Formats: sequence, C-alpha cells, structure tokens
Amino acid sequence: MRNIIIASTSTIHGSGYLDYIMADLKVFFEQASTILFVPYARPSGISHDDYTEIASTAFGKIDKKVNGLHTFENPIEAIKNAEAIFVGGGNTFVLTNQLHKNHLIAPLKEVVFYGTPYLGTSAGSNICGLNIKTTNDMPIVYPPSFNALALVPFNINPHYLDPDTTSKHKGETRETRIKEFHYFNTQPVVGLREGSWLLVKNDSIILKGHLTARIFEYNKTPYEVDSGIELNHLK
Repeated sequence: MRNIIIASTSTIHGSGYLDYIMADLKVFFEQASTILFVPYARPSGISHDDYTEIASTAFGKIDKKVNGLHTFENPIEAIKNAEAIFVGGGNTFVLTNQLHKNHLIAPLKEVVFYGTPYLGTSAGSNICGLNIKTTNDMPIVYPPSFNALALVPFNINPHYLDPDTTSKHKGETRETRIKEFHYFNTQPVVGLREGSWLLVKNDSIILKGHLTARIFEYNKTPYEVDSGIELNHLK
C-alpha cells in the first residue's frame, strides 16, 4: 500500500522551501502529527541539524513536528516507528551511502510499501527509482551499491531541463545523458521538471503539477505526458 510523493524539487523560483506543494502536503500528511526527516543528502554540505531546522520551519506552517533521523540512537527503529517520512534533497551519492552505512535501505523500503507516507524531493526522489544512475549529482562518495529503494518500477531524473535553443553551449543535454544511460540500461526514466511531482497511491502513479514530464523508454523516441496522466504503463 504505497503512499508516496516524488517531487522534483523542494523549492521553485520565487517560492520558499516546499511552499509550492504545501497545500498538497497538508492533505498528504493529514494523519501524521510528526514527520521523520532524513537529512543525509546535506545540500551544500549543510549540517544535519541545520537542514532539519529548515524542514521543521517549513512543516511548522501546517502544524507538523519534525524530528531528524540523525538524532536517534537506533535509526532502524526510528524508521520502523515513523508516522511519516521525508527524505530531503542534496547529493544523491551522499544520501545513498549514508542509508547503506546505517543499514536503512531494506527497512525504509519495507515501511513505505506497508503504507507509511513518504515524501522525497530531489535526491530523496532519486532513491525512489530502481537505481540512482540518472541523478544529476557529482559522485563525491562511493556508495556500496547504486541500487535504490525501487518504490516505482523506473528511474527518476529530477530537475529535468530542456535544451536552451538560445544558448551557445554545445555540450551534452539532459536528454543526451539519459540516452547514454539507455545504452547500458533498459528501465524507463521519468524526467521531472521543476514544480512537478508524482503521486503514488497503491498501484496508481499520477503526474501532478502544472507541467508535462518527459518520458524516456528504451529504444523508443522520448515523449511528453500531461499532468493528471497515470504512468502505470512504465515498467
């Protein structure tokens, strides 16, 4: 019984932390009074305490208490006992490495499949896919495995960017990099633009937000899907 929001980002231009999606999060976390925050991704090298404070301030707007996972002596038990879970963005390799180090991959996957509400943004969304090979992050640490939580049967590319036709830059586009990924891998990739998210309820996966998403399937031409469309066909 999956109950998941997979968001491309925590912050869009001109908006505060999680503000663009907060109305939906109020409904999503309605049954939880406390949210367990996983600060492991550490954007810009921020401390776990400072990152947790950012999340706490944001969720205070909807009267939710936030506890940082790093403050628990037994993080596995904290995951198992959580009313709801939020995994923030930052560096996906750092996040994945820390989850492996604390033996949290299996417990996290188990509780989410049993229905614990899960919000992921950016790196926290990358780990919802089959593996983290389609992240945009630098591999600054080397996790024991690139395999992820496999909460959905495809990979995620958060912060998906379309080619800028006015730019003089002739380097690789995001689409080119995903094509390179498909030279060695066959699973689909969902390119989530800023301000978009996937709402996963049981067996339903629906694109939300105001923008389309770009879908990459092995040996197929990439295509767009509109907000409100189910992505259950991706396997």
